[in-house]
Amino acid sequence: MSGKRASKLTRSDKLELYYWMRITRTLEERLVNLHRQNKLVGGLFRSLGQEADAVGSAFALEENDVLSSLTRNLGSLLIKGATPADVIRQHTATADSPTRGRDLGLHFANLERGFIGHISPLGDMVAVMAGVTLSFKVRGEKRVGLVYLGDGATSTGAFHEGINFAAVQRCPLVVIVESNGYAYSTPIAKQSAAKQFVDKAAGYGVAGDRADGNDVLAVHDATQRAVDRARAGGGVTLIELTTYRRRGHAEHDNQSYVPEGEVERWAAENDPIDRFVRVLLDREKVEQPELDAIDARVAAEVDLATDQALSSPQPAGPDALTDVYAGGSRVAPHWYRAPAAGRESERS
Repeated sequence: MSGKRASKLTRSDKLELYYWMRITRTLEERLVNLHRQNKLVGGLFRSLGQEADAVGSAFALEENDVLSSLTRNLGSLLIKGATPADVIRQHTATADSPTRGRDLGLHFANLERGFIGHISPLGDMVAVMAGVTLSFKVRGEKRVGLVYLGDGATSTGAFHEGINFAAVQRCPLVVIVESNGYAYSTPIAKQSAAKQFVDKAAGYGVAGDRADGNDVLAVHDATQRAVDRARAGGGVTLIELTTYRRRGHAEHDNQSYVPEGEVERWAAENDPIDRFVRVLLDREKVEQPELDAIDARVAAEVDLATDQALSSPQPAGPDALTDVYAGGSRVAPHWYRAPAAGRESERS
């Protein structure tokens, strides 16, 4: 993990950024293939066209910092230590998935690696991360928290309460608003009268910043400034990242509400990986074989992760009765009767 300004990123750092964006996209493409084969459980939410905002922002954190992703921030979880195999296991609900088949998608956490699983109600994780970062401040720890939310979530009471509390308490928190064009099917102009979301920062008395969410270096630089400010005791920063969601809300969404040609235009003109490849080749003098080697590494890692995940067992029914409460004990519901020898379990 970097923790350096974009201007100070080394050539090696920038190749690592390319790796994280490429593995994010390749892993999601593999999940799409598995989804079409009916091998996934539940829906599939993609970050196609938004890889730079998750990768560039998470790369600015240090190892002991904590983030909370949303469903389109796979790249941030990979940077914090989630493995491709665990991501596929989570989507296929296997017994050895991070949640042992109890939840799906990116709804999982690893506190040791520094990421907290998100919950579906919009804006709620801002309040959660306000509490997490307040604990850093109370304990005198030089740690920072980062939380993502979509543009639609800024219209919720949970967002207001969370960022307002964090602002008053001067929590070391970075709040990233991903302005990707649509809150599900609602365009920005129909859910907010603000011309830009960074303007909302002034209403809470916090620092505000804005960056091109499809420029991974610009994202990293803006996030690094906010992280440095938070770590130095400067409190909350709200960052607006302007980007675009090139797939529907989920794979089941046909995007019929999107104007004709809009997705194709963004893909042709503003793909974050294509843009960064041009920077690497033209400005950083990276040779194409170097990128090809990273692509081959990513393909091999995703293939291995797929094989590992698809060979994992499905959870046994009684496993749902364990870890209901802290401590790992098996807690049976009132209707459960332990099976007698040679008999199936019964419901009373």
